[in-house]
Amino acid sequence: MDLRHLSLRLLQVYIEVVRRQNISAAARHLYLTQPTVSLQLKKLAELVGEPLLETGPGGLRPTQVGQELYRAAVDVMTRLEDFNGMLAKVREGQSGHINIGLVTTAKYVVPRILGAFYRRFPGVRVTLNIGNRAHVLNRFEHLEDDLYLFSHPPRGETVQSARIIRNPLQLIAPRDHWAAGQSELKFEQLSRERFLIREPGSATRLMFESWLSGQGVELGDCMQIESNEAIRLGVASGLGLSVISAHTLEEGRERPAILDVKGFPLESNWYLVSRKDRRMPYAARQLVHFMAEHLQQCIEAEWVAGDIAKLPANLGLSAD
Repeated sequence: MDLRHLSLRLLQVYIEVVRRQNISAAARHLYLTQPTVSLQLKKLAELVGEPLLETGPGGLRPTQVGQELYRAAVDVMTRLEDFNGMLAKVREGQSGHINIGLVTTAKYVVPRILGAFYRRFPGVRVTLNIGNRAHVLNRFEHLEDDLYLFSHPPRGETVQSARIIRNPLQLIAPRDHWAAGQSELKFEQLSRERFLIREPGSATRLMFESWLSGQGVELGDCMQIESNEAIRLGVASGLGLSVISAHTLEEGRERPAILDVKGFPLESNWYLVSRKDRRMPYAARQLVHFMAEHLQQCIEAEWVAGDIAKLPANLGLSAD
């Protein structure tokens, strides 16, 4: 049988004739004329090259070959009906897959949002691709994800972004440090201390170095550590001072001192970002709309930044 000439309509007609054992009854159900159904059956039999139906008690019944074709046709139509149902769920954002690229510090907040989203849309799968800003920026440039979370979003004609969550950077020290509990310190009083800093490509380091440059200050002693958790532990253990996201401080058991230093905390935000030149899947669109409606219920209101209600419009979804 040459499958190139087989159509779904032929299979639909054949299934109805077998089920109703009558050409006229099948024609009425399909809103076709009897001659049209007969012609379709003839065409299908010619494609198969074997008789498909024979007259028996009660009407038409499939031959042995016809019975196998009927089973195959039902399998095909059932799979397509399943696919159609799945397609409807995908278009409603009830199913599908979302790839999200996010900077390291955002991993402390995003799970809270996704947990609430998953309870509402359990059929959606999410993959988080976590790294420093340079890593996530590389993924952005190669169109690898549907949505991104940056503290410093990229620029360009393809970028769509919206400020969604505050991410203040705090200056921290060991609890027994001489500056702990002091008020209105000047950073110059601390500039000779050892500072634990993130690796090049980290948005936290980028912002801290930008602030230092603006103040005309240089650090005397730095230790590079590529982990917020290790930095937090290192500071709590007396290894040095650091500038770190306030969200990072909320997660660990270590409780370093937050210093009262002029200019701190450094105000920063996370931005939800998408690309204009990459089609956003239905599930990702559903997540954006969910965040616009429920973000303040997922995280503390004090952390919410920007006009969340405008989030879909800012990411090009205003017409959805």
